[in-house]
Formats: sequence, C-alpha cells, structure tokens
Amino acid sequence: MPDRIRSSSSTRPLLLLAVALASSLLGCERLGSEQGSAGAPQAWEYSEAVAPAQASSAMVSTTDRLGTLAGLRIMEDGGNAVDAAVGISFVLAVVNPEAGNIGGGGFMVIRLADGDTYSLDYRERAPAAATRDMYLDDRGAPTLRSLRGHSAAGVPGSVMGLWEAHQRFGTIEWPVLLEPAIELAQGFEVSERLASSLARAQSSLEDFYATREAFLPGGAPPAIGAIFRQPDLAKTLSRVRDNGPGGFYTGVTADLIVDEMRRADGLITHSDLSGYAAIWREPVSFRYRGHTLHSMAPPSSGGATMALIAQIVEGYDLPSFGRHSTQTVHVLAEASRRAYADRNQALADPDFVEVPLDRMTSRDYARARGADISMSAATPSQQVGPAVLVSEGAETTHVSVVDAMGNAVALTTTLNSLYGSRVTVAGAGFLLNNEMDDFATRPGFPNQFGLVQGERNAIEPGKRMLSAMTPTIVEDRDGELFLVLGSPGGSTIITTVFQTIVNVVDFGMDVSQSVRAPRIHHQHLPDRIQYERGGLLPTVVDSLRTLGHTVEERVGTSGDVQAILVLPDGTLSGYSDPRRGGWAAGF
Repeated sequence: MPDRIRSSSSTRPLLLLAVALASSLLGCERLGSEQGSAGAPQAWEYSEAVAPAQASSAMVSTTDRLGTLAGLRIMEDGGNAVDAAVGISFVLAVVNPEAGNIGGGGFMVIRLADGDTYSLDYRERAPAAATRDMYLDDRGAPTLRSLRGHSAAGVPGSVMGLWEAHQRFGTIEWPVLLEPAIELAQGFEVSERLASSLARAQSSLEDFYATREAFLPGGAPPAIGAIFRQPDLAKTLSRVRDNGPGGFYTGVTADLIVDEMRRADGLITHSDLSGYAAIWREPVSFRYRGHTLHSMAPPSSGGATMALIAQIVEGYDLPSFGRHSTQTVHVLAEASRRAYADRNQALADPDFVEVPLDRMTSRDYARARGADISMSAATPSQQVGPAVLVSEGAETTHVSVVDAMGNAVALTTTLNSLYGSRVTVAGAGFLLNNEMDDFATRPGFPNQFGLVQGERNAIEPGKRMLSAMTPTIVEDRDGELFLVLGSPGGSTIITTVFQTIVNVVDFGMDVSQSVRAPRIHHQHLPDRIQYERGGLLPTVVDSLRTLGHTVEERVGTSGDVQAILVLPDGTLSGYSDPRRGGWAAGF
C-alpha cells in the first residue's frame, strides 16, 4: 500500500481514509476479458466477466465499501483478521442497518495461519419468559408476532460475540476497533444502496416511533449523498467502547432495552441480558474432492447440511455434465432435498437436544442417503422423510477477511428479516432482531422462509434458534488456506455457499466467475427448484420438468457472497457479489 496511506494514528478519520484508499485501490475493480460465469445463459444478468480484486498481503470482502475500508485500515495499522472482522462488524451496524447489527447475532469461523480452526456461536437466545406456543392464536395458528414487533426479539449476541473473539485472538486495543463505527454514526454520506433499502422498507419502519425517528429523519428516507447522523447509536457504541460488553448487557444500554420491551409485549429482561454468553464450538469439518471445509456447527445448520449435500454430490462427475445442465441441477436439487429434510427435523440447539451431528456429516451416511437418487426422475419430497433422527425422537450479511500473516475469518451476522423486528431501542439507536421466527413456532408449519421444521427446534427459554448461516473456510488438497466465503439469504444460504464452492472446485472458475454465476435452490419443502431470473436455459427448465421437478423462477436474486480465493502463487483474489453491491479490496 502506498506510503501516504500509512499512519501511526489508529483513529484517523474514516471518511478521509476512504478517499485515499479508494484512489489507491481503484485498480482492484477493473473489467477483465476472461470468460464469465462458465457458459451461463446469455439472458443471465451477471454474465459479463469482471476481474476480481487482487492483493499480495491482505484482503477484505464485505457488502459495504466503508466496512471494507475499515477492515483494511485496521490491518494496515497492525491488526489481524479477527481485529478487522470485529471492527467491520461494528461499522456495518452503522452503515448497513438492514442486516449489520448490535441487536442481533451471528457465527464466526476462524482459521489461524498455523492451520488451527475455531468457531464462535453468538446466536441470539430465547428470553426466559418465552413459551412454546407464544406465537399461536386461539385456534393454534401461527401469527405474525414472531416476525414484527417487540415480542419477536431474541436476546442479542453480537456485542458479546465480537468481544469474545477479540479477547481470545485480537491484537489491537478494543476501543480502537470501535472508533470507525462511532465516527460514522456521527455522520456519513448516504449511499444509493442505503437510500433504496430504507425506501423499500419505509412503510414497515414507520410503524414504530423510535425507528421512524432514527431511520426516516423528517418522515422520509435520507437522500443519496445526504449526511446521515445516528447520535443515539454513537452514544451506545461509545459505551461499548469504554466498557466492553458491560456497556451493552448492563448499565444504561441494558436499561434502555428493558424499557423498550416494557412499551409493548417484549420479553427481554435485565437477567436475560446479563446472563448471555457466546460459546466456542468445534467447527464442522469434512472433505469434498480432496479439499477440507470448515464451517459452523449447530445451532447453525449450515455446516452439517452442506456436508451432507457435498458428500452426496461427490459421487457425481459434475464437470462431465456441465455447470448449468439439466443433470447438474438435478443432482444439486436431489442432494439438497435430502439434506434439508434431515436439517429441518434433526438439527437444533445442541445444548437442549441430542444432535446426530457425527452421523449427518459422515461420508458413509451420505452415500446411503443419496443411494435412491435416480438420474431419470425427480424424487417427490413427500417420499423423502428425515432419516437421521436420534432414538427419542436472510436479513443477513457476511464478512470475509485474510490478513498478511495468513489468518482468516468468515463471519456471518443477522437481524433475520430486513431490519429485523423493525423495533429500534429508543435512546440507543439500534434495531432489534426478529430471530424468534427461526424457531419452529408451530412445528410442522413453514416459517417466513418456507422451512418446515420439527419439534426439536420448538421454543424453549434460553434456547438458541436454528440458523442457516454458513460461514466457511476451505483448505486445498495440501491443507493450505484456499477459500473464505459466506452469504446472507435465509434458507438459501447453504445452497448458495456450496454452489460457489462447486464453481471453484469442480468447474475451475475464478472467484469473480464463481460468485457471479446463477444459483438454484431446493429445500425439501416446498417441493420445487427455484432459479434466479435468466439463470437457466428454457430447454433446461423444460427437461427438469420432464424429470418431474417443479421449477420456478424466483423473485429477486439469491445471496450476497463475499469471497476470497488464494491463488497458487499466494496472491489473494477477492470479490463481492454484484447482486447487492459491496466491495472487495486489499493491499
């Protein structure tokens, strides 16, 4: 990085830094001449080849340019990948409030330069006063109370999770990591993405006074280029800077959260907040075509479900079929159908139920589970029940970071829906999640993502709701760092992440091509293949229907992948998904 960017001051104004870094990194986003998307249909929106960002030392990919710049600055000033991921997360809570958060939760997978891997669960928990049927009406039917309003919020985990990660692996002083976010909360220039996001959500945000005051100043979303100020959030972040998690889970911020709960039917108490803990868990690790994948364990379903999909798919020669062929789509759909059937019924918070993780991630089980796949006909989902039960029985954003030492972080965090519960904590300036809907509010009935989940994921006090977040780090055949990635997207996260890996490992795509390529999704129920608009040829759609699949073009796109690929010569190649618009850059 040019010497003029270097500074001994860790609190250099981020907006001035943005100008300097943007100038020096423009070359990272040049157009390229490579073939894009490996033969995707001409109608596909992202078929034009775009060269990824490349760097020799460190790389960051996030959904917002200011988040990426903050991470680069932290590493330029001597921080490692964990420091950068923590600082980025707080910045995204300011500039990307639809998903970045301190009122939600997430998961983090860490691979150190020596090859050791760790994963951190800072998923939200159900309040102590939560009950199994709290979202059902008098007739036993699910209501919208798990989606909107005060009662939809679980106990937030983001601040505690970021603190735990920093305490174990961070190298820069905690207060320094909060400064970029605090500065931005005092005022930053509104991007097109933020303005359009707030405009789309305006009608639902208007329903809550504190949210309306915080995000719709003057009664309307801020205009592109306007300076957006969040003084209450700046004060909250300052308390976290000065007091660590005590600045959130106790004291003034905790009082404000509890006061907000009392304004309506919220359940979170002081005891819920002070009792929250993030948990270090063993990553889910498995092999796919000689590569080792490290992903998240329950209460995230991402690692286990992806392991089952991958090890079923491994039995098929996808390159001989072609990336967007009928056969490849059929195999991906059939493997996903079976894996999601197991996911929806077998997985849950392992602190509350016995989870058959070893069996679900085993290669032998995958072979048996996929043995009845026919290449000449689709298997109706009603014939594919869960098989791994033990005897008794997205709005989201992702951050990928690699530092100069070779440490890597894949971090996925969420409020669940776009802007979560839509409830802003008055006086604190941040939105609360609506993660309670990720429980099976009525087992056997679909949630907002159409997932039909079982009794194991029913609501219990203190329990963590099942998630589809899939932060993943991939090693090459020699055990070296190869790929860091993740995505938002609700129930589509798992299939999005796996198909991006398939694009690289099976089809030899570069990181840009692999992220830009069209995606399909099957989640067992509803029994259908969804594909992105223009992502499949009409002849392929017709052939899939002939096999017995229901095939639907989805509304909108699938996922927002942030990926970093390590090239054979050690160059870091990063790319941010164009579907929502972010930025990958490095030095």
